[in-house]
Amino acid sequence: MRLLRWAIVAAILVGGAVLLTLGANLPADPTLRPAEGEVSLNRTPFGDFREIGFRIEGGAAQATAARCALLAETAAQQSLGLMNRTDIGGYDGMLFKFNTDHTGEFYMKDTPLPLSIAFFDAAGNFVSTVDMAPCIHQASCPTYGATRPYRWALEVPQGALPRLSIGPGTRLVAGGPCP
Repeated sequence: MRLLRWAIVAAILVGGAVLLTLGANLPADPTLRPAEGEVSLNRTPFGDFREIGFRIEGGAAQATAARCALLAETAAQQSLGLMNRTDIGGYDGMLFKFNTDHTGEFYMKDTPLPLSIAFFDAAGNFVSTVDMAPCIHQASCPTYGATRPYRWALEVPQGALPRLSIGPGTRLVAGGPCP
């Protein structure tokens, strides 16, 4: 019986050593970034932007998971946006909120991160999207607008709109805490 206990202990120790040795070498390129579709819990707030929860309804996906964005609601925040940022700090995007129908255009002055923007009306219904190219250290930058008035604009890293299921027939539901 005593020999059996020692054999079990030895097997556990050898198994643990093998697991640590092999497991410590895999995967070859570990990352702490969330997998596609997962919510990042490693968000890094910046400036005086608050967080806002949102989701997308309708379209092919019917409803997406709860998401988190930085909220740009004051004129100062909207002017700053994602200027001088090389990433969005673990957020799904930056959501611009306007109190009345808005037709203003966006630009990418001193914004090195290529972005896509989706516009939504007062009811949250999809209006249009556009991809925006960086414009660094230039006196004049192109502007990007919606096809009709909007109340919400969501900036995301370029190419992320399909992952968020944003397109014709979708609706933005914004408000509340982040997941």
